Amino acid sequence: MAMSGLPFLKMHGLGNDFVVLDGRARPLGIGAEAARRIADRRTGVGCDQLLILEPARNGAAARLIIRNADGGEVSACGNGARCIAALLMKESGAPTLSIETAAGPIRAAARPGDRIEVDMGPALFDWRAIPLSHEIADTSHLPVSVGPLSDPVGLSIGNPHAVFFVPDAGTVEIARWGPQIERHPLFPERANVEVCTVLARGRIRMRVWERGVGVTQACGSGACASLVAAARRGLAERKAELILDGGSLDIEWREADGHVLMTGPVATSFSGTLDPSLLG
Repeated sequence: MAMSGLPFLKMHGLGNDFVVLDGRARPLGIGAEAARRIADRRTGVGCDQLLILEPARNGAAARLIIRNADGGEVSACGNGARCIAALLMKESGAPTLSIETAAGPIRAAARPGDRIEVDMGPALFDWRAIPLSHEIADTSHLPVSVGPLSDPVGLSIGNPHAVFFVPDAGTVEIARWGPQIERHPLFPERANVEVCTVLARGRIRMRVWERGVGVTQACGSGACASLVAAARRGLAERKAELILDGGSLDIEWREADGHVLMTGPVATSFSGTLDPSLLG
């Protein structure tokens, strides 16, 4: 690795974009401040999340560290996991592999049409698992109401989500209401906010305000949360197409084990070298 700078890859899943750094050979020591500088769209590379590869400790292909654009470390990122899986599969030639994350192992598989399927693990509904600030017995109806949004489903897909159902997701000012819901007192670790319109039992339109990032073109864990929330309310089947601003994902909430599978495309935009000044 050249000492003049740090190589990076810019990737995206449906416009949800990432800067990928490889720290498997040596620790990179990227903290919150460096992550914010790299993620800055004017003075850095620009991204929704920073994805840092580290050596796996449990037989997985690699360990994935995820930092949001605000520098905060998070446990899960579905679109990011798909991008990393595609990268590692290309490297190893393996059609299936496992990625270690703070939310547990994520299993990935190559699918036809250059699409990648990732198993995001089980959806969790217990108030402690989401987590919420106090006990709520039925988390499929949370006492949260901000502007035109109310009565969300609360759940965790390795990270907290509040899913709202509205007549027309396209008209909701998500940039206005999202930050207020993200920081609602009910969510001690803040929340990702999804607004959904069920178009048919197998098609859901979704838009997202991502915790620590803002409005994004797509959010994989958010798409998973939205399908599960719709199925839990009886509004949709356990398998559906989720239509996001950046494109579509196929989501399935498996009945056998409660795991959520997400399938979608990945893309590489460009590669480059980070100037040492960005790393501090």
